[in-house]
Amino acid sequence: MAINGRPALAAAGGAGAVALLAAGCGIGGTGVLSAGESDATVTITPATGTRGVAPDAVIKVKASGGKLAKVTVQGSKGSAVTGELAGDKKTWHSTRTMTPGASYTVTAQAKSGGKLRTVTSAFTALTPARTLSISDVTPNLRGEEVGVGMPIILRFDRPVADKAAVEKVLHVTPDKPVEGAWRWIGSQEVVYRTKTYWQPHQTVQFRADLAGVNAGGGVYGAADVAETISIGAAQVTTGDIGAHRMTVTRDGRRLRTVPFSAGNGETREFTTTSGVHLLMDKGNPVTMTSPGRRPGDAGYYQQVVNYAVRFSDSGEYVHSAPWSVGSQGSANVSHGCLNVSPSDAAWFYGIAQRGDVLKLTGSTREVEWDNGWSFWQLPFAKWKEGGALG
Repeated sequence: MAINGRPALAAAGGAGAVALLAAGCGIGGTGVLSAGESDATVTITPATGTRGVAPDAVIKVKASGGKLAKVTVQGSKGSAVTGELAGDKKTWHSTRTMTPGASYTVTAQAKSGGKLRTVTSAFTALTPARTLSISDVTPNLRGEEVGVGMPIILRFDRPVADKAAVEKVLHVTPDKPVEGAWRWIGSQEVVYRTKTYWQPHQTVQFRADLAGVNAGGGVYGAADVAETISIGAAQVTTGDIGAHRMTVTRDGRRLRTVPFSAGNGETREFTTTSGVHLLMDKGNPVTMTSPGRRPGDAGYYQQVVNYAVRFSDSGEYVHSAPWSVGSQGSANVSHGCLNVSPSDAAWFYGIAQRGDVLKLTGSTREVEWDNGWSFWQLPFAKWKEGGALG
């Protein structure tokens, strides 16, 4: 997870602001500029010396009798505080929150009668008793390329009371635009899914402007977070459980048809799920044990398998199964996984990307939308209902 540690740079006062040299100085949060027949008074809120300013408080600068030429905000840590200058150049206000515990200096330049005066205000943002941080962003592995179905999954270090306030500062910007939406999975996890698959071979920028956001219950966001996500080839696998075969394509071109043996269907847990799955992770080797059973129980097993690619949270993998090669392509005899030959397993393992799409049909058990990353099981309109912004 990449924390956005940029220094607090000067924030331009708006499209109409220009850089001018200071002539004189102001003390405290208010300065008066004498210019012939008119005076310019500049008021900065919060006033200098203020401590414990709420991180989501709005910084305001107002000029009377003159116009603001430039406003900058310098912070001791965290991200820069940006702002907007009104069209009449009489007022300026901040447009984002402050980093908790940071010290800030606001410098405002006002002009009247051709004279320029600089006024400053120095204050400190509140250090709250509790803060909210993003503890994990998925995907976030350095150098990783992911599949076109890949969601963005955020996990927080504490429950989020004001989900709307937090969701509002989450930004996803792909090189090739596509509609997408967030859905909350409980109070500590939120997932972004697109309406259609990502376009392959592009980068997606994720940014959370979380620092200083009021997350409810006296909790404020601790720091901003940013990630760059690389979308790789469009690798889509379609399989028919009844026909015992799956076809792997890359960017629309068929790579290989692989015979498999799926779940025997004797019980629900031994039935391979139909539906749209995503490849979640892989391991070589992986030790598989029967869910809910202990040694000595009927149906208990423990098996070490090679070249295992997971596609659900209910224990389903594509993996090497040399013991069932004779059934692959003709019968379903597994405990629910897709058993393939050692050579096909090694090949599939080698090309598999997290977020690749695996569409299976032909069984009596449909995968649940929240089983692993099977988020594509929900129609997009239904998916959006789980967001906090409506």
